[in-house]
Parts: sequence; C-alpha cells; structure tokens
Amino acid sequence: MKIRAAVFREGGEAPAIENLELTGPEPGEVLVRIVATGVCHTDIKAAGEKSPVPKPVVLGHEGAGVVEAVGDGVTKVEIGDHVVMTFDSCGHCPSCLASKPSYCHTQNSFTCTREDGTHYLHAGDEPVYGDFFKQSSFATHAIGTQRNVIQVPKDAPLEILGPLGCGVQTGAGAALNDLKIAPGETFAVLGVGTLGLSAIMAARFAGARRIVAVDRHAHRLDLAAELGADETIVAGDDPVAEAIMAYLPDGADCVLDTTGVLGVMRQGLEVLAPRGRCGFVTSPWDGSELPIAVQHLMVGRSIHGIIEGGSNPDSLIPMLVELNAKGRFPFDRLIKFYELEEIATAIHDSETGQTIKPVLRIG
Repeated sequence: MKIRAAVFREGGEAPAIENLELTGPEPGEVLVRIVATGVCHTDIKAAGEKSPVPKPVVLGHEGAGVVEAVGDGVTKVEIGDHVVMTFDSCGHCPSCLASKPSYCHTQNSFTCTREDGTHYLHAGDEPVYGDFFKQSSFATHAIGTQRNVIQVPKDAPLEILGPLGCGVQTGAGAALNDLKIAPGETFAVLGVGTLGLSAIMAARFAGARRIVAVDRHAHRLDLAAELGADETIVAGDDPVAEAIMAYLPDGADCVLDTTGVLGVMRQGLEVLAPRGRCGFVTSPWDGSELPIAVQHLMVGRSIHGIIEGGSNPDSLIPMLVELNAKGRFPFDRLIKFYELEEIATAIHDSETGQTIKPVLRIG
C-alpha cells in the first residue's frame, strides 16, 4: 500500500515527507492507521549523525491509531480496535516471563528491520529502514506486533494517547515501578520535561510527601508546581545539590534524573538520603562513565538504570488512560499539536524547550 512518511536521510535532523510503499502485515504483525504520534528526544538522537540508527529511516515510537489489518496468528486485537503502540519484547526471556518486558534480553529497537533483515518500506526501488521500536510511526500507517500494541477504550481521545507509549510511560513507571515511591517519601526530579513531569504526577498519585523539581526553564517549573511539585529550583551553571538540600535537609528518599548529563546525575546521588534510590532514565550515547564514591552507597543508597519505566505496558498504559479520564493524571497538559508536515518545527521546539511534548496529528 501507499503511505506518507517523514524520512530521515544522512546529513541532518530535518526529514522530508515522502510517498513510500509498505508491505504487510506478516504473521504476528499488526497494521495501524496512525492518528497521532509523539515526538521524543530519542527520535531526535536517532536522527543525528552520531546515531547508530541506519539511514534512510522512518522514526517515531509514540504512535496511537486504529487497527486496519492483522497478520496470521494475531489474537490480541482485531480490525477497528484503538491502540497505543509501544516498545516490543520477545515474550519468552526471563525478564518477559517476569512481566518486565522493558528489560527484555533480546529486543533491539534500533536495528530498524524485521528479524530476518528484510525491509517493509520502500521508496521506489530503494529500501527504507522502518521497524524503529517496532513501529516507525512518523507515518500515516505503521507496522507493529501483537506484543507492542495496547488496546485502549474507543471513547478515549486517541490524538493525545501516543506519548503513553514511551515518554509518559517512562516517567510515570520510573516513579511507580522502579523507584517504588511510597506514601510519605520525598522525591527530587532533575529535569522536568515529559519524563520528569510524568514522574511528578505519578509520585503525587503515589502519596509522596514532598516533591522538588529542578529545571532550566521557568515555564516548565511553573507547570511542575501545578502538577504536584511542592518546591521548584531554576538551574543555572552552578550545582543545585545545596539548593535541594535546603528543602530536603535529610536528603531525598528518591531522585530521578532525566537529563543524562553526568554532572547532574552525580548531584542526584549527592542528595540521596540513607537508603535512598536514584534512577537514571537516559545516559550519554558516547559510553561516558560516572565515577561513584562507593562509601557513599554503603548506607543503603542504590542506583537504578531504568528503561521505559520498568513497565508492563499491557497494565500501565490502560491504568494511565483511566487516571487521565478521572482527572488524576492530566498528561495532556504537556502536549502541543503539530501537523506531520511541521515535524521539523516540532523537533526544533522540543530541542529548545519551547514545547514539552510535541504531538504530530496524522490521521
């Protein structure tokens, strides 16, 4: 079938909207007509020159839409179902069997081909890489698998649900699943974009006693205060650990770093209370190492590397949809809409911090 998609080629982050041919779905696959899809910083990194992602490629991994066709063996969804597309997993490794598919032993979201190495996207005779996070949703249609499509109620607003597949899920899941914030605990969030703000909303839902938010952008901190942060700190070039400790003199029970900046990550460790947990949801792509004073950890402090919020999307995403419908998790307040043809502007606005969560309307 013919589709339209944003194709990233070598030499820059600005994609071209192109007409492509899509083949599928094959057995176990699901064809989804995309209604809207979020733009994530991982997409922006993947488009860059230092990225390991092959080109030309269709990116996008926060798609939401309607099932148009299913391959043989698919029983989870049927034609007409509304779905959120998320990360894929194998279903049979120890992590998947323990209902921790985000830590799947074998899944690689960046190879951008089917398991047999074939392409399902072509520009004429030229193969185009797809299958990014098993969806490549910067397009009118995307191919997913039975495991990475999550059915949602048909009365839920599809155009806002895509970010649940990655950014919102990652922040909320980090707070609820990996850090396991408990009622009465304190929480510091370093960087309040989509992930940080989602973590703040989840921590407030979990009963956190005091939440401190840190960011360079005042307008993000204003929203953080509205969504549940008790204190906000505007970051500059100087360390913020002392400012955090002024609000949390005993240290933070939980810290979440969303920046991936080594100096900021180290400050997150510095402000941990004894037995505190510090989570990292992203890291530098160059393999940089973070020196840690082992003695600092010897009073029960721990570090958590977190992927996709440590979530089981089949349970977390429907829960977040329900909480949003009840007004208890208003992640839609993070969203600004763009058309597919405005994807370059959406990327720019995300990089500069002007927009917290760009969402491309496609349907």
